[in-house]
Amino acid sequence: MNVSSVGTPLEVKFCSKCVISNQRPSSVVEFKHTNQDIKPTIFFNEDGICDACKYSKQKNLINWDKRENELIKLLDKYRSSNGDYDVIVPGSGGKDSAYTAHILKYKYGMNPLTVTWSPHKYTDIGWNNFVNWSHVGGLDNILFTPNGRLHRYLTKKAFQNLLHPFQPFIIGQRIIGPLIASKFKVPLVMYGENQAEYGNKIEENKSDEMSSDFFKIKNLENIVISGTSIKNILNETDFKFSDFKPYLPIQNDNDFINKITVKYLGYFLKWDPQECYYYASENTGFSSNDERTEGSYSKYSSIDDKIDPFHYYTTLIKFGIGRATYDAAQEIRNDKITREEAVSLVKQFDEEFPNKYYKEFLEYIDISDAEFNEIVDSFRPSHLWEKNNNNWRLKKAVWHRDQIIHSE
Repeated sequence: MNVSSVGTPLEVKFCSKCVISNQRPSSVVEFKHTNQDIKPTIFFNEDGICDACKYSKQKNLINWDKRENELIKLLDKYRSSNGDYDVIVPGSGGKDSAYTAHILKYKYGMNPLTVTWSPHKYTDIGWNNFVNWSHVGGLDNILFTPNGRLHRYLTKKAFQNLLHPFQPFIIGQRIIGPLIASKFKVPLVMYGENQAEYGNKIEENKSDEMSSDFFKIKNLENIVISGTSIKNILNETDFKFSDFKPYLPIQNDNDFINKITVKYLGYFLKWDPQECYYYASENTGFSSNDERTEGSYSKYSSIDDKIDPFHYYTTLIKFGIGRATYDAAQEIRNDKITREEAVSLVKQFDEEFPNKYYKEFLEYIDISDAEFNEIVDSFRPSHLWEKNNNNWRLKKAVWHRDQIIHSE
């Protein structure tokens, strides 16, 4: 298969059931020894249907009563008898983590400690939802805010080197759960859904457990973050190795880390993002925004961080997949909208530029408008983008006539 410079197929194809394309990258952020963080993972069968859509059908065949019984047995194994915390739930207090933590405590009788890796810059609605997670939802929380000077530096480097300003945040967000679990000696960590169900190989959904390879490692010397090695950053700045501690996997010489297991609640309970929203609204005081999110039509997904819109804008640039595509594909699979409706929504919103927090983003990573555009344009793959009359356009989009497939 011919692939582009970023490792995605040169021939762009769209799923015949949803609106995702074969350019979708891996949802897993790994520590690597190279600057390349892109790994295409979505697959199509002979009928042109993507793995995510195939798995959404398989979910309807799962015996969810049996899975819930498996969950109860798992929780009984870890349930505290003396009031200690017995499960760590990482999250922001958004709809998914709010649902996860609240149902574990109030339906299944666990005593969760929620832990939050702080957003880069809280939105007003994001902060309100975070506060309500505890004050309305009745949940204990630790808010962890990493070294702000280092985090801004890493975010800038990730934008410059990878066009991935969210990479340092995602790394911290993934590690904070096991890290706090090791500090509090709580062997169970519970995330919401397994991101693999949105397009990774179907086999990845057969396990209820996150691989421990991400959060524990023997050798930290050559770790790459933000597209450069920590060694290089130490040589070029006044940061100390200890400043990177929150971003680093826990070394295997920590005996307790080998006792920690990280599970996905979505393996045991049928996951539906919209139903999580309804549950969180009713039980934890979660509120949607009063305006739609730029780049999409939704009002309740990923609304806590002012930098979040630029994460989705950069996926549009690198892969031709913007925020509306992700939202619409997911809602097709959950039978909320038709493919025709999704195509229309993607056409209307996917390429919208996130203006609202643009100036704050530039200030946060300390670059100019001209630098921003130069960096962005340098990452546009030639098999996806072309420039006409000084304007960029996608060569292939799901709304182009030859890509429109009518749903049955």
